[in-house]
Amino acid sequence: MPILDFLSQDAVVPSLRARDKKHALQELAAHSARHLPDLAERDIFETLVQRERLGSTGIGDGVAIPHGKLARLGKLFGLVARLEKPVDFDALDGQPIDVAFLLLAPEGAGADHLKALAQVARVLREPGMLERIRTARDATALYALLAHGPTTQAA
Repeated sequence: MPILDFLSQDAVVPSLRARDKKHALQELAAHSARHLPDLAERDIFETLVQRERLGSTGIGDGVAIPHGKLARLGKLFGLVARLEKPVDFDALDGQPIDVAFLLLAPEGAGADHLKALAQVARVLREPGMLERIRTARDATALYALLAHGPTTQAA
């Protein structure tokens, strides 16, 4: 499943301001709601918080993949953000995160949700990808990295 199936160029935030994990989730929800007019920011935020209660989506190496399912969502939606300053996210390795890739899926997405999560993780673990993301000059450059990376077309 290509990342382009669920990430659009305008869903890239090159400089997200957040004080802590909760604020980062609020900001990610707010940015997502701008792209998803049928969903309330609060519903998105609550979905992300509920998922975090099961265990942190901070996967290590300064990366988090907050995700959740929403009943009124029509298709997979992704949003990537680079944080201005790293925040503690209760990540598996104990390190703060500075890259977040939010993924929202329709409630009945099933395997597509898991495939999308796997694809995001695979792209972010490509050698050198995180460094390129962290040094990308703007949203266009950041999107180009994710859209045209060497394995982004593999599912």
